[in-house]
Amino acid sequence: MIERAHGLILRLRPFTETSLIVQWLTPEFGRISTIAKGARRPKSPFRGKLDLFYEADFSFNRSRRSELHTLSELILTETHPILRLDLDRLRQASYCAALVEQSTESDTPLPAIFSLFRGFLAHLPKQPPQPRNIYAFELKLLDELGLGPDPTSNQLSSETKELVRALSVLDWEDIAALKTTAGAAKQLRQFLHGFLIFHLGKIPKGRI
Repeated sequence: MIERAHGLILRLRPFTETSLIVQWLTPEFGRISTIAKGARRPKSPFRGKLDLFYEADFSFNRSRRSELHTLSELILTETHPILRLDLDRLRQASYCAALVEQSTESDTPLPAIFSLFRGFLAHLPKQPPQPRNIYAFELKLLDELGLGPDPTSNQLSSETKELVRALSVLDWEDIAALKTTAGAAKQLRQFLHGFLIFHLGKIPKGRI
């Protein structure tokens, strides 16, 4: 059965010498995996259309036997080219993609998380890749998962508590202009590190 979706590419990996497995994040279906048959061939219709963080309208043939569906066609809507010109921005995007993949189930609608990740990718080219981007994404993702930390925790200083509140609710433009101290940022980094491990079991590679 052919279905249609809009999504962002979270991960790519070879399937055979000529095909790729593409993992998408979509609002309608959440995380889904498709096989792009023949995508690695020079004359493939998918050539140049499949890369990390590409956004597209696509159709796929849903498998009745597995969670690996067959990609039919796609129309690119955004490629985020600036991310490929800056290794630090690319690392931040890759870490957040891995965090989404680790913390969500496949074939479960994720409209809010899709919107969060899409907004994060749109923000990255506009500002330096500051560590606060990662902390804000972690906090916003945890809130969407129903795991947001209690900002009144006695483990945190009053300044760090305010930083938690701000990063959780402000939009990306306001987060970029937020003033804080190195001490509060360090305490928040350490707190979130332990918090994520406790709730998710591990942290993806590449965290700042």
